[in-house]
Amino acid sequence: MTTLILTVAGADRPGLVAAVADVVDAHGGNWENSSLAELAGTFAGVIEVSVPPEHSEGLQGALRELQGQGLLTLAVLTGTPATAAEEQVLEIQVLGNDRPGIVREVSGVLSAHDLSIEELATETRDAAMAGGRLFEASVVARVPATVDLEALRRDLERIATEVQVDITLA
Repeated sequence: MTTLILTVAGADRPGLVAAVADVVDAHGGNWENSSLAELAGTFAGVIEVSVPPEHSEGLQGALRELQGQGLLTLAVLTGTPATAAEEQVLEIQVLGNDRPGIVREVSGVLSAHDLSIEELATETRDAAMAGGRLFEASVVARVPATVDLEALRRDLERIATEVQVDITLA
């Protein structure tokens, strides 16, 4: 099977997921994993699809035709992901008053220590008692065995102080 990673985006409306699923099914594809969301009236997502190699081009062409229905799609052919057995997964939670630069600062530390972000979910919401806006992030990152976890922890603590957020590692 060939693996395709699809990115989709368009003005949110009923039937967008069904339109993509119908095209995948019509080309013998299997919907493996996905992350889909509506943000500010726009539907966006990433979908992993497996498809017989002989149907890959046809599926990609049919997905491009969805632009006529207001849905932008992009399919990227992937290789087999290489994961080292010695890597571990680190979960990071960030919570604090919202301000510009939090994602940039945290992701910069992770990048500097060679961590690969597998999942990142962020949200801002009204602070119930204090007023203002709260920022919350959940990060799942892959950590190579060569990473100095204490140095990573120190750098994250430094960033937490600088941007005034709480950062928890699990």
